[in-house]
Amino acid sequence: MTPSRDISRLIEIMAALRTPVTGCPWDLIQNFETIAPYTIEEAYEVADAITRGDLDDLREELGDLLLQVVYHARMAEEQNAFAFGDVVEAITRKMIRRHPHVFADKDGNIQPASVKSAWERIKAEEKAERAARRPPEETAHTSLLASVKAGLPALTRAMELQRKASTVGFDWNDPRAVLAKIREEADEIEAALDRNDKQEIAEETGDLMFALVNLARHVDADPETALRATNAKFERRFAYIERALAAKGRSLENASLDEMDALWNEAKTAATTTAVVPAKAGPPTA
Repeated sequence: MTPSRDISRLIEIMAALRTPVTGCPWDLIQNFETIAPYTIEEAYEVADAITRGDLDDLREELGDLLLQVVYHARMAEEQNAFAFGDVVEAITRKMIRRHPHVFADKDGNIQPASVKSAWERIKAEEKAERAARRPPEETAHTSLLASVKAGLPALTRAMELQRKASTVGFDWNDPRAVLAKIREEADEIEAALDRNDKQEIAEETGDLMFALVNLARHVDADPETALRATNAKFERRFAYIERALAAKGRSLENASLDEMDALWNEAKTAATTTAVVPAKAGPPTA
């Protein structure tokens, strides 16, 4: 089997990987649930390549994400549910339907200001059609929160759930009230730790994270962006520890926690000193 620019080759490769006996043992035991985390991870890798402006890496990451689509389609085909071609047909039909101003047979031009309203109307029609296909018991009650997509990353979905609830007044008016809730949740975690109840600890930790997202929303900070920045900051400071130890001929494994903590504080001080360098006096530049 040789590489190709044709999508059919990728589909053939996936079919070969999923063929019983001759296929890949790891690929053969996977299912939708086990592959889903990889799908999310690859989407994040695409976003990261875009953030870094690395187009070569973006090409690779888009390929990895495409593989996820092919993977899910292959597993669905094995269950006689749908195949990759059905996925393509579904999205092309949706795009044509949602862009009547582009793909209309005649007199389809509309003003840019009307495009968004048309898009929302068509999406609402599609949503109603999907609801009509579901069993009656699933559509008996439509929650205010139903429009928040279940597949969103947890932090983003928490933000959207809170925003939707706030539209009917179910919200705090003061970020300090949210901060009090955060302290309350932290106390509940401590109580769960005292009881050594792992399930309760996990549940209370989730409550704390939800409250933290609420605080981020109230101070106009995107929680995903904020956490990404903190991740980067952690990496920089940890790298400082590694470099400082290496300069002394030491390794992480041989360093004590107190020593690493002291170097961590050095990294914090160094970063603060660099960030507070005064600007030079002079006229503003264009």
